[in-house]
Amino acid sequence: MIDMVPFFVEESGYCRGIQPNIIRLADALRTAGGTVAWVVPGSDQPHADLTREFFGEEVAEVFRTSGGAGPISERLWAGLSPQAEDLYFEKSSYSAFFPGSSDLPEALRAHGIDTVFITGTVTNICCESSARDAYASGFRVIFIADGTAARRDQDHNAALHNIYRSFGDVRPTDESIALLSA
Repeated sequence: MIDMVPFFVEESGYCRGIQPNIIRLADALRTAGGTVAWVVPGSDQPHADLTREFFGEEVAEVFRTSGGAGPISERLWAGLSPQAEDLYFEKSSYSAFFPGSSDLPEALRAHGIDTVFITGTVTNICCESSARDAYASGFRVIFIADGTAARRDQDHNAALHNIYRSFGDVRPTDESIALLSA
């Protein structure tokens, strides 16, 4: 599962720095016969009223439009490697695995997938939320330490610690590619 939209990547060198690892992992996954799924935030947010109440109208609108508009493959950060055979999803909450947020969990099960590699931005928000819910939904989680990024190192590292302690494995890209090759 990959979540990389310009809204988060444009302002962060950390986020831009993970792009090569995401591309290498996606290519290795396809080569091994796996499925790559791209996820973007949708504009239909079920709790938009709470977001407006908490953050204000201007920030709520930024969040609502953060996933962009148009075909999902064109809403991803430029330079990524989406392919026609990949899966594409919009999500309506931070987690792509939260019940009712997207069709991702059902699509993965329909493809016989029981293990997910999680990459993207932001580590401690969408990626961590997805890892928690994927685990709670019965998926094995491999969280890619150098394929996820947050705005600050301490946020990233705290999320990696949380995932490793309770929700899945945390590995770098090279080790994950080696697992696919084995």
